[in-house]
Amino acid sequence: MGLRKKNKSPPVLSHEFVIQNHADAVSCLAMGLLLGLMFEVTSKYAIMFITVQYNVTNTTDDRSDPVHFYEYGPKDMATIIFYMLIAIILHAVIQEYILDKINRRLHLSKTKHSKFNESGQLAFFYLFSFVWGASILSAEEFTTNPTLLWKDYPHSHMFFQVKFFYICQIAYWLHALPELYFQKIRKEDIPRQLHYICLYIAHIAGAYILNLQRLGLILLVPHYLVELIFHASRLFYFSDENKQKGFTLWALLFVMARLLTLTLSVLTFGFGLTKAENPGFSVAEGNFNILTIRISCLAAICLTQAWMMWKFINFQLKKWREHVQNQIPKKKTNIKIKPTKKESCRSNFVNGTVKSEEGTSPRKRKSKFL
Repeated sequence: MGLRKKNKSPPVLSHEFVIQNHADAVSCLAMGLLLGLMFEVTSKYAIMFITVQYNVTNTTDDRSDPVHFYEYGPKDMATIIFYMLIAIILHAVIQEYILDKINRRLHLSKTKHSKFNESGQLAFFYLFSFVWGASILSAEEFTTNPTLLWKDYPHSHMFFQVKFFYICQIAYWLHALPELYFQKIRKEDIPRQLHYICLYIAHIAGAYILNLQRLGLILLVPHYLVELIFHASRLFYFSDENKQKGFTLWALLFVMARLLTLTLSVLTFGFGLTKAENPGFSVAEGNFNILTIRISCLAAICLTQAWMMWKFINFQLKKWREHVQNQIPKKKTNIKIKPTKKESCRSNFVNGTVKSEEGTSPRKRKSKFL
């Protein structure tokens, strides 16, 4: 008898395999840009992706060393795309070698597993951004003198660290959009994550384009500190539900950060820029100091802060209600069920004999003779 050939079905690619291939493709593309620097033909294009563009050199005196500043322009999009690919690679490395190993030990549910991965990734980013931003602010004078936030506007010239910080920030939040697919985010969580990702992109890119880098930097650093405390507290909570003290510190700092943001925004847009020496609108000079843009920026910041406070209040009320429900003792209700006639009759007979009730002897039936 001849053996029949079985029809082999085509192999089905798992979601993890597809994600791994995407990460490998991204890493190959990034390595290709780096290797492009080795060739004369491609080095010009590779440099545009990797290095920071629009270098400007200023000299004050003949004897002093020249000071290098940077401006922004359309070529920054190429640099942002490259560092967005780097962010995707780092995201995959942190997920595979750190978060997945911790998840296997904790044995979390699907809902907690997704939130643990989200908090783990954001905690690494917030910690890195807070340390980097704080180091930049330590060398700036406008942290101690708030008038420098609007004095000599427009601040079109940036130091290398400031421009590179903004490019990395925009690249990270842009990389978070494809990560919604790579990380298999649940459909219920996608709208929530899209909200804060789009808000980050709009505010950071707006501060970068409108030459409000000083204000954006001084508002981002305390905000990242508050978010770092929240996500670190959530990571500790997933490991041990009794560790909830971090949320109390986060709630206090959250309110203080909102007040700081509103205060500095009103001072900058409401008082500082209105009294600036060179008001006007000029894209070439980077001057956007007109009433329409000032009101739009202030309204956007105020609405965002109000939305965040609304979410914060709802979150605290939900936790308070859960705490109150856990504190209320449950009343024990003793309900006596009256036995039916059949059950009472059966309870009086045990093994064919009549059972006495309350110590009384059962009546003797008189025998009837026919």
